[in-house]
Amino acid sequence: MRFLIQILLNAGGMLVAAYLIPGITFGGSIFGLLLAGLIIGLINLIVRPIVVLLSLPAIILTLGIFYLLINGFLMWLAGALVPGLTVAGCLPAILGGLVMALFNWIVGSFAED
Repeated sequence: MRFLIQILLNAGGMLVAAYLIPGITFGGSIFGLLLAGLIIGLINLIVRPIVVLLSLPAIILTLGIFYLLINGFLMWLAGALVPGLTVAGCLPAILGGLVMALFNWIVGSFAED
């Protein structure tokens, strides 16, 4: 059940990012949005821990700011894998990753564990 909620949160965060960030567009259906949420969830589950572990020295040296670049890279990767999602550049990817992280944090803070 938690995985389905995470898919919905990722889909909602991506929709909010596409609405707020000018370089991110989504031109798909509801099914495509749920597929995007699933792919973003899988990227966060599989790719993110590996990338964070490999870039841990850069994260420590920049006091965590390099983590924004990791979020941007993962947003760009999602744009490359999800049909209908377009991420047009590095800055929109970084801002989109930040918007998605903030959306998931805010909505997740209201959820009970």
